[in-house]
Amino acid sequence: MNKLPFYPKLLLLAALLAVSGCEKLDLIPENTFTDASYWTSTEKAQTFLNTAYSQLYSSNHFFYNEALSDNAYNGRGDNAGAASIASGTYDASLGRIQSEWDDRYAGIKTCNLFLQNVDRVPDMDEGLRERMKAEARYLRAWQHFILMTWFGDVPLLDSDPTIEEAQTLSRTPRSEVLAFVLEEFRAAADVLPTKEEYGEADRGRITQGAALATLARVHLYEGNWQEVVNYTERLMSGEAGNYDLFSSYSGLFLPQNEYSVEDILSIQYVPELRTWGEFFDMAPLSAGARLNALAPTQELVDSYRTLNGEPIGDPASGYDESDPYENRDPRLEATIVYHGYEWTDNSGTHTIYIEPGSDPDNPVDEYAPGSSASPTGYYTRKYFDPTYQSGLSSGLNLMLIRYADVLLMYAEAKMELGEFDQSVWDQTVRRLRERAGFTDALALNYDASQDLREVIRNERRVELAMEGLRIFDIRRWRIAEDVLNGWAHGARFGPTSVDDGYVRADLRTFDPTKHYLWPIPRDERLINDNLTQNPGW
Repeated sequence: MNKLPFYPKLLLLAALLAVSGCEKLDLIPENTFTDASYWTSTEKAQTFLNTAYSQLYSSNHFFYNEALSDNAYNGRGDNAGAASIASGTYDASLGRIQSEWDDRYAGIKTCNLFLQNVDRVPDMDEGLRERMKAEARYLRAWQHFILMTWFGDVPLLDSDPTIEEAQTLSRTPRSEVLAFVLEEFRAAADVLPTKEEYGEADRGRITQGAALATLARVHLYEGNWQEVVNYTERLMSGEAGNYDLFSSYSGLFLPQNEYSVEDILSIQYVPELRTWGEFFDMAPLSAGARLNALAPTQELVDSYRTLNGEPIGDPASGYDESDPYENRDPRLEATIVYHGYEWTDNSGTHTIYIEPGSDPDNPVDEYAPGSSASPTGYYTRKYFDPTYQSGLSSGLNLMLIRYADVLLMYAEAKMELGEFDQSVWDQTVRRLRERAGFTDALALNYDASQDLREVIRNERRVELAMEGLRIFDIRRWRIAEDVLNGWAHGARFGPTSVDDGYVRADLRTFDPTKHYLWPIPRDERLINDNLTQNPGW
């Protein structure tokens, strides 16, 4: 694979900047990278900016954020705080709360140091300098966007604070952070190249398309529907580059199709040099995993409609509970491993036996309470890399924004504006279903009598399942208290006297009076009593 060549160069800087966790907002000594002796070449400046890219997002949060929602369950350990947050038992001392704060401000610090020093670099091409500044401004705004999404009011840092200033910062009102984020993304979009304007060696960098798509996402989360339409239409028209749906849904997540026409923004990985390994605890054990720590729920499985487009609870769907995985949305098979699944990888094909007592040879994947197998009776397929290295580690990029999301944002905004019609349907839901493999006219044709809000929201759920976005959707829709209170279920492997045999995997609690915002980390408030706390914490 031809991957970005700059990742090996950033390891030293990443290590130095990562000491952030010990010093909170005063992340590194002020003179480490502000001395003029460092900023002597374009290559050094580029290496520094590459560090900010490495801090964009983590694979751990990408996957385990699904377990914060009703899509998945973290059944072993407390990976990325998913078990504690999903059960509602966490407080301001939770490690995930602190690491989210630290990681985001580490990224902000890198960007601020870059922006404050890049003008020192002599003999640098001015066009390149301005482009790199736009990349840094985008990355800084991205970090602020994530912070305000989880915490609400957060300190806005548009320059690098001194140690003394960092210890006395107060929280900036969320509205001001939002205004800053939007302005930074807009400014970056005005400067950044389209993906076609980048050279091969710079493939994977922030593009104008990524900036516009992120603006659409921010406005989506804010419910600014007309702005969502405005930005998604610019992407759909090709103004910011050539984006479209990749031809194959399952193929989209394979290494040979990286940087496809659908990829707008990705976390960049390099085989052997920078990899992720979450599938070691997500794939079937018979496929090489050591245990299961992230399992799809029955609730997610049930959200996949039948091939005629009907939900499985509708008598017209043709759903057969005794043969539950037949006649279903093809995206189910591309995403989730269920009993009887034909698993294919570089060693061949074998059947995954999950129902208790069904495996004729080695029952490692079978559901058994307390075992290393899946606690819900489901494993994950989407993003499994057949070219995996030791421990199922992968250098496959993880897409944070893809063109399907643009279409779904557009559809939702048009629906909320009361402007959804057959033309919008054909541009969005129909295209997504056709790409997925639907052929039945009942699933593909527009029906104005449907509950369009429910249809579009469910389409978003199944299209983007196991990509870490569901938690943000149920929070912005304000339905978290409906879907995250009560039992998360697994397959029908339990006693029929309890929940009709569907396994009770995890008891969830979501308190709408406090859980829509995370608490400000305890240690931050011990250091700086100017940081107020969110309601209920």
